[in-house]
Amino acid sequence: MILGSLVDAGLDSAVLAQELGKLSLPPHRVSFKKVLRAGISGTKFDVLPELAKGEAGRPWSFKELCGPVERSGLSEKIVSESLSVLRRLGEGEAKVHDTTLDDVHFHELGALDTILDVVGAVAGFNRLGLEEILFSPLPTGSGLVECEHGRLPVPTPITLELLRGQKVVSGPGLEGHELTTPTGAAILTTLGRCVDSCPDVTLDAIGYGAGSRDTSDTPNLLRVLLGELSSVSCSGRDDEVWLVETNVDDMTGEICGYVTDKLFQAGAVDVYTTAIQMKKNRPGVLFSAIVPEESKDAVEKVFFRETTTFGVRSYKASRSVLGRSFIEVDTRYGPVKIKVGRLNGQIRNMSPEYEDCRRIAEQEAVPLKSVYEAAMEVTKRT
Repeated sequence: MILGSLVDAGLDSAVLAQELGKLSLPPHRVSFKKVLRAGISGTKFDVLPELAKGEAGRPWSFKELCGPVERSGLSEKIVSESLSVLRRLGEGEAKVHDTTLDDVHFHELGALDTILDVVGAVAGFNRLGLEEILFSPLPTGSGLVECEHGRLPVPTPITLELLRGQKVVSGPGLEGHELTTPTGAAILTTLGRCVDSCPDVTLDAIGYGAGSRDTSDTPNLLRVLLGELSSVSCSGRDDEVWLVETNVDDMTGEICGYVTDKLFQAGAVDVYTTAIQMKKNRPGVLFSAIVPEESKDAVEKVFFRETTTFGVRSYKASRSVLGRSFIEVDTRYGPVKIKVGRLNGQIRNMSPEYEDCRRIAEQEAVPLKSVYEAAMEVTKRT
């Protein structure tokens, strides 16, 4: 339902299917189709396995679940976030069955569906350029469901374990069915945070992801709202970040580039280097990472693990940023995502996404600047 809602809100289903195609998985097909649920239109995502009889239903180990993601051609960020969600699922299963992560087996979760749901959600969030994922208190459902271990009350033990510390509600309708599945709970609680109510937001898109069942009283739909959080001051959105820095004078350029990538993976929102002159007239490099509070420790660990430094320094800084959202425009070369910066609801800056432009330039064998120019030309007319 998460994947369906993102596509319904405007994410290109062909692009998402292309990302899922990078996974090393048994033969299968995916489909996105429009359906009605209690008279409301939504998009239904389906996985159609083409496995030998019995293969789809066998239990998978945690290692088998992660293997296709680790061997995929997906970006490091998508792989890392997907593995984090799968690990959370595995740890929840292990806790419920009093076993270890290495020994846990997935019975209730269809392994193929689970991998595609998790990776598809992560890839979709990244493709849309979402900076923050917020979700309402999650409805759990009620009644009993048939499981591998017999009839269990809703929410099932694994779902409850994943929702520990989160706000939940019983939820209306669909008696005897889960309204929040373990996979959905793992995705949202790993990548997002719960809020009591929808914050002030400028809506860009709305999407509905459809579940399998259709009931007349309650639409079996997941709704997603994409937009820009409203500015809290005249200068844009204000917050505080950490500036974490270190000086090095004995590292190669290759290692410096590698460290930069690792800092981004650890949660830095920006990383830059400055040429400096150090003691004994040695040329050196100043590493600077702009980091949110929750990623500070992880970034410092990267500095100590990946560089030759003996110490880092950090201090808080306030910043004002434009509210950001993304739109997609169709150029003569193909679709390109555009980052839009707004101040008090007014557009101030627009910029084509580099990765989209680079991919198209390489595919079409055209200059990168030509793709940029085509994207901006369409954007100005939008």
